[in-house]
Amino acid sequence: MTHPIHDQVRAALEACGATAPEGTDLHARTPITGEQLMGLRATTAEELEGVLVSAEQAFTAWRDTPAPVRGALVKRWGELLAEHKDDLAVLVTAEAGKIPSEAAGEVQEMIDICELAVGLSRQLFGRTMPSERPGHRMMETWHPLGVVGVITAFNFPVAPYAWNTAVALVCGNSIVWKPSEATLLCALATDALLARAARDVGAPEGLHHVLVADRTLGEKLVDDTRVALVSATGSTRMGAEVGPRVAARFGRSLLELGGNNAAIVAPSADLDLALRGVAFAAVGTAGQRCTTMRRLIIHEDVAEEFVERLVQAYGTLTIGDPSTGESLVGPLVHEGAHTAYAEALEAARAQGGELLCGGERVLADEFPDAYYVQPAIVRMPEQTEIVRTETFAPILYVMTYRELDEAIALHNDVPQGLSSAIFTTDVREAERFVSDAGSDCGIANVNIGTSGAEIGGAFGGEKHTGGGRESGSDAWRAYMRRATNTVNYSDELPLAQGVEFL
Repeated sequence: MTHPIHDQVRAALEACGATAPEGTDLHARTPITGEQLMGLRATTAEELEGVLVSAEQAFTAWRDTPAPVRGALVKRWGELLAEHKDDLAVLVTAEAGKIPSEAAGEVQEMIDICELAVGLSRQLFGRTMPSERPGHRMMETWHPLGVVGVITAFNFPVAPYAWNTAVALVCGNSIVWKPSEATLLCALATDALLARAARDVGAPEGLHHVLVADRTLGEKLVDDTRVALVSATGSTRMGAEVGPRVAARFGRSLLELGGNNAAIVAPSADLDLALRGVAFAAVGTAGQRCTTMRRLIIHEDVAEEFVERLVQAYGTLTIGDPSTGESLVGPLVHEGAHTAYAEALEAARAQGGELLCGGERVLADEFPDAYYVQPAIVRMPEQTEIVRTETFAPILYVMTYRELDEAIALHNDVPQGLSSAIFTTDVREAERFVSDAGSDCGIANVNIGTSGAEIGGAFGGEKHTGGGRESGSDAWRAYMRRATNTVNYSDELPLAQGVEFL
């Protein structure tokens, strides 16, 4: 008997006005059951060439459109996203395996970033600087880059695309999107709504494109000199390939890569609050967020009590089909993710770890082609090699500390630097954690978990996380080029630094 998600997917695509190019090159699949949803025809290399030509042509018209007028497109897109929030959430659940509230939350991020970008369209500010020469004015201006290539991952199939696209569009760029092969239907629906918005406001044709493609075509996008900026979200391994290739052609890259996120639980922490924060951050999206909490560094005075309570909380988690709305933990994305989960737990045991709970595959009889697992907590004697390695699965490694400086050093001693947190009611501890001598991550939170960033702040991390910033604050600058202008409004021509010539 066919799972209801099949009919829900087709209805959602139709509601969004999306047409899936049917074929046999690629296959849309749902991790809920492991079944194929439909076959898709892949974009060809010849079609990519046409896409890039079209995007370049659209850019030349779009860059001359006043920024507040460009904002009208994003405003309309946001309205359509809100209108079809439930449809898109169905697709996110179907292809990424998220529970309904998390899927709806991701779509809400798209709506929120559209609202932010509309305001931004009237705030692309430059500076005016004093000149040392009389009768001169200095200023900086910001200009669109050109074609922006966006590469996204399966775990957040639509929100990071919107972070990039809403902002890049108001900055005057055109977009070519290479989504994850695992979430192509989400991409087609999202792009269809943007196409409708573009028609509604009279935006240039060819302003945005989506590629139904595998890695091969993605590499062509990365290597093409017509793509001014490549914004790539994914693994550190992927970023290590993309960054140098873009740099070799003197292009720009914006990298949002892996995270090995940790929380410190201090002896003064509100343990009830910390329990909720840790549980969601460690288990949400079945541990498949880049901001998932993977390490818990807890003061030895409260470790026994807190970990016992956390193990009990894990025992209440409902694991199962996320589309029913009755589960808190959905499936891993595919068999490879389950293999990584099992191998990481085996390595943790070999490196002295003690499995406190979880660690097993479940529901295999009901869903033999899907991969549901029990979230695991592992007590580690120290920060071993496997702890320093990001595994995209619900595994939380627990370690203890005595002094805060020791905890911060342990926290920072991993290659990744995305998100971090401390739970404490001691203002000195809180301030130290967010100070220069504290967390070395791009996100440092106090009394909230590592997941769930708001769009108003710049999102991104340091070290092997790539250094990119998306979403709010001044992240818009990544999508523009800066020019310094000097205007001489006098009838003299003094040279800077007192140089005399002729």
